[in-house]
Amino acid sequence: MKRIIFSLFVIVIFVNGIQAQNWLTDFNEAKVISEKKDIPILLVFSGSDWCAPCIKLDRNIWQSRTFIEYSKDHYVLLRADFPRNKGNQLSKEQLKKNEALAEKYNTRGFFPLVVLLNSSGQVLGTTGYKNVSPSEYIKILESLKE
Repeated sequence: MKRIIFSLFVIVIFVNGIQAQNWLTDFNEAKVISEKKDIPILLVFSGSDWCAPCIKLDRNIWQSRTFIEYSKDHYVLLRADFPRNKGNQLSKEQLKKNEALAEKYNTRGFFPLVVLLNSSGQVLGTTGYKNVSPSEYIKILESLKE
């Protein structure tokens, strides 16, 4: 009985310890939050199921504990994903939103493309996938603010 209670306790601690990110998919919502919190929007153009550098960026940077903790107070996270596999297709409405963002901020069609924006939607800087640690990637993002 003690083992069962202990196991349940460990599971609860583990689940509560997992920190999820809140990646938005609506630009207008991101702008409102950005203005309210006075932090920039981190817009990521991704091909989540076909773009190898996008997948690496997600796995190595966005999903790292370092980035998750830092991003909470420093960025409004916005993802414009363009999956290709049938099972991952977006709704028509979401696809239109992502295409509108791409027409404005990713006219050359680069993937992944990371765009740092102010609350008005003005570009502060851009970058892409870099094979660096999450801490180094954060430094790159912070340098875009200058």
